[in-house]
Formats: sequence, C-alpha cells, structure tokens
Amino acid sequence: MRINNNMSAVITNNQLLGTESSLADVMEKLSSGFSINHASDDPSGIAIAGKMQAQIDGLDKASTNSSDGISVLQTAEGALNEVTDMIQRMRELSVQAANGTNSDSERETIQKEIDSLLEEIDRVAETTEFNTINLLNGSLDNRTYAEHATRMQTSNTVPAGLYTLTITSAATRGTAGGVNPLLGGATALSMAGTMNINGYGVEFTEGMSREAVYEAMRDACEKGSATISDPDENISIYSLKYGAKADLEIEFSSKEFAVALGFPEGQITEGAIIHNVGDDAVVELKKESPSMFGPQATTGYDGNHITVTDVDGFELSFLAEASYVGEIEFNVTDIGSMTLHVGANKNQNMEVRIAAVTTEFMYIDDLSVTRVNGPEDALDSLDTALNYVTSVRSQLGAYENRLEHTTKSLDTTEENMTSAISRVEDADMATTMVEYTKLNVLEQAGTSALAQANELPQLALQLLQ
Repeated sequence: MRINNNMSAVITNNQLLGTESSLADVMEKLSSGFSINHASDDPSGIAIAGKMQAQIDGLDKASTNSSDGISVLQTAEGALNEVTDMIQRMRELSVQAANGTNSDSERETIQKEIDSLLEEIDRVAETTEFNTINLLNGSLDNRTYAEHATRMQTSNTVPAGLYTLTITSAATRGTAGGVNPLLGGATALSMAGTMNINGYGVEFTEGMSREAVYEAMRDACEKGSATISDPDENISIYSLKYGAKADLEIEFSSKEFAVALGFPEGQITEGAIIHNVGDDAVVELKKESPSMFGPQATTGYDGNHITVTDVDGFELSFLAEASYVGEIEFNVTDIGSMTLHVGANKNQNMEVRIAAVTTEFMYIDDLSVTRVNGPEDALDSLDTALNYVTSVRSQLGAYENRLEHTTKSLDTTEENMTSAISRVEDADMATTMVEYTKLNVLEQAGTSALAQANELPQLALQLLQ
C-alpha cells in the first residue's frame, strides 16, 4: 500500500482525461454537424471534401452562367421576332406595289414605309443589347478578315484558317453607250422621240437642252433599275445590278433617235433596241495548303455576290469589290463569338455565334418598289432575307435548347455531388449521439471511480493506529 504514488488514481485519471477528450470531439461534431472539423479528424477525407466543394461551387455558378446565356438568346430572339414581322410587312407592301393599279406616286408612298422599316431593322440590329453587349450587329459572330471583299459571312462549320481564291474575271453590268458624248456635243436635241429603259418610258421633245435630256434620262434610269454616268463623261447607262441577272434593255422610238441621243449605231439592233446583260464573276478556288478549301468545294454566283459551299454545311459568302481581279485571302478566325462557361472546370465552354441581321448583310439595303421591276425584285430579296433571319433564329433556338439541357445537367450533377460530400463530411447524428451517450456515462463512471481511488491512501492510516 503506497501513499506517495496513488497508481489507482493515476490510471483512473488518465482514462477520465481520454474520455473527456473523446467527449469533446463528439460534442463538436454534434454542435457543428460535421464529422470532419479538423484535418486530423480525417486527413484523406478533408482533401476529398475540399475538391468536391470546389466542384459544387463551380457547378452552381456554371448553372447561373447557363441561365444568363439563355437570357441573352431570348433577348436576341425577341428582337429577331420583330425583324421578321418587319420583313413580312415589307413583303406585303411589295405585293401591293406590284399591282398595276398603283401609280408612281402611290408606289413612292409605299416606298416611304419600306424605307422606314429598313431603318428600323438597322436600328434594332445596332441597339439590341444585353448588359451593354450588342447582339445583332455581327459583333458576336466569328471574325473574318480579307481585302477587296465585304459582307463576309461563314457558317458554323467553317474551321478557322486561311482560304484563298482568285477572281479571274470581275462581275460586270449590262452596259449601253460609252462612246459618244451626250447629244454628240450638241446643246439641243435635234428631234423628238421616246426612250424606254427596262420598261420605264420617257418622252423627249425637239429642242430640249442637253441638261434637260440628261435629267430625263437620269429619272428614267432611276425608275428602270439602271444608272447613268456623269454628264461630263461619255454617256453610258448601266444596269443597277451586277451579273447574269443584271438585265439592261433600252428601246427607242427609232434608230435615228437613238443616234441623236448619242448612242453608237453599232449597239442598236433591229427594232431600235439595245439589250445587254452583265456577267457573273469567275472565281478559282485554291485547294492546296495553306488554303483550306476542300476538294469538293464549289462556287455559286449572283453578280459579285459569291458563295463557296462544301460538305457538312460549309458556306463562305462575300461581296467582291466591283471590278477587282486578283487573289483574295480570307483569314477565318474563331474570335468574336460569345464564350459561355458552362462547367465547373477550365475550358468547359460553349461558343455562341449570332450573325449580323442588318439590311446590308441581308442584301435588302437598296430595296425599292418605285422601279419598274422593283416589286418583283423586292419579293425575291425579301424571301431570301426571311430565310436568312429564320436560319439565325433557328440557330438561336438550338443554342437555347442546348443550354436548357446543360442547366438541368449541371443542377443534377450538383445535387449528386452534394449528396456525395455529405457522406464524406457530415456527421451521422444518430451514431454520434450513441457515442455521446456512451462517453457521457463513462465520464460519470470515471469521475466516481477517481473519487474512490483518491480515498485509497486514507486506508494506510488504519495501519498506523
């Protein structure tokens, strides 16, 4: 029996301290709800939980990004709905203008509304924004760079890279005149007659001044889908458009009258008619490296509007510079589209392209129903523009549907990841409470045992009596 070192008390105290330490850990788990409160609790578990939490936070923000992307597309699609309505209205007006019951003044009135609608389409394209980002002016489309070409457009399946072609023959317009000065240098018209340009007729009286004759011819050209050269140059009349569809037909009351106006006699056929059409551009595609045109690529023409197509929906179109002959190199980039980050990790992106929806890119910027064949030409152009807008809207719809699925997928993945991290770091409250109850009883028992052990040295006093 010893009194200096009460080993029973020491042993009981050490056990009690261990119980108190374990009880403190259990109490921390119960109060925090986590089974891992310190790295020492589960070193591998805390590493796993940290990575999983980063994924969960990233997935949550990626879901928000996807929802924002849907909002962008809905904003653009809403504006395009109005553009579609305006094109439909212009088509309706063109049908109205095509009716022969309309006078020139009534067509001009119709044209005023068409001009207003064209301006509104361009305004919508330039001002439709989301968070100050312009959506419809082409700034969210991939950039393509080239000289001697404008209105460049590429489909989504055109890979970034260099594409080279050579214009061996420029598109031309139907042409008449170009040899003798107006009226052969005379100051007044020597005879009366009529002149009909693409179906629009104008009358001339004998003795008309050179300026009056030019003004009458200029007005006839404007109505007849043609244009006339400067009055100080050799007189020439051109079809308004370029290419094989650029028809120019001028009919005179007599061959003599045509010569009196200054047109070369050699151009005038039987019936006092000059009839010419333009030529489409001729293009050769370079299909060897570094040019990336495929072996099956083909070229389509509409004057100097050139379109290159290939398999898998490849399409590159542009408007060639008038009269340009030579090589054009297109540098197609993947720069410019809107990048939506739709994943928890880097490079998990979705590219969204929105083509320009301006009157220029839809080739309706010069729409006019006041010309002789203007309503019919307008209907063709508007049908093409309607198909173009519908195509852009379809692409937006495809993007939107994809993002909706992306959002659902992200939300589901986040839910499953949260469940997984819960199994790693959340405390099982039932099991922990059982452990707490056990340790609490042990602590009470240890305290009682320690009290008993502390009294053992007093037994030695009985030996000293």
